[in-house]
Amino acid sequence: MDKDTKPPLLKRLMDNPWILLVLGVLIPMLSYTLWGWIELTMVPPAPLP
Repeated sequence: MDKDTKPPLLKRLMDNPWILLVLGVLIPMLSYTLWGWIELTMVPPAPLP
């Protein structure tokens, strides 16, 4: 491999621990937040006395 050739994008991503840390926090946070919003929309309204 030449010195001028950059490694593939996926290799650069996997070699950077800070990007992996950010992705490891953001992806679960966003997915669980979206899941919570979906669950809230599916809750039937409470009957009033």
